[in-house]
Amino acid sequence: MIQFGDSPPDDLANQWRYQLDRFVQENSASLAALSWGLLAEWGDSQDALGIDLQPQPHFVRCSRQAVEELNRKVDRKIQEILGILDGYNPQEEVAILVISQGQIKLIHYKSDPFPPQCFDEKKQDLDSLIQELETTMTQQIKS
Repeated sequence: MIQFGDSPPDDLANQWRYQLDRFVQENSASLAALSWGLLAEWGDSQDALGIDLQPQPHFVRCSRQAVEELNRKVDRKIQEILGILDGYNPQEEVAILVISQGQIKLIHYKSDPFPPQCFDEKKQDLDSLIQELETTMTQQIKS
C-alpha cells in the first residue's frame, strides 16, 4: 500500500521510512554537502554513500562491489539502484543507500543549491558534519 501525505504509516515496520524521509527533507543541504565532500575525498572510486540504521543510524561507505554482490544475491531486484548510481550527476544530485533490517532504500534528489555550493556554504569539516548528522538521525529515526 502506498501512503501519501504527512501522517506516519500505521505499520510499525515502516516507521523508519517515514522518519528517514522527514530527516532527509529537513537536512537536504547538509546531506548534499556531506555527499559532495565524501565523494571528493574518495576520488575516482565508484563507492556510494550509505546509511546503516542498525544498531543506530550511522554513515557507511558502500563499495560498488558490495552493491553488485547484493544485487546478485537478491536476484537482480535492486538493478535500478545500480542504474541510478551509474547515471546520477553528483555535482547536481544526491544518492544515498539506506540499509535497515534486511531492507534497502535509495535516497535520490536534485539538490538546490547544488552539492558543491552546499559544501562551500557549510564551512564545516567532514568529521563534524558526520557527527552532527548522525546525532540528528539518532534522535529522529527509530528503527
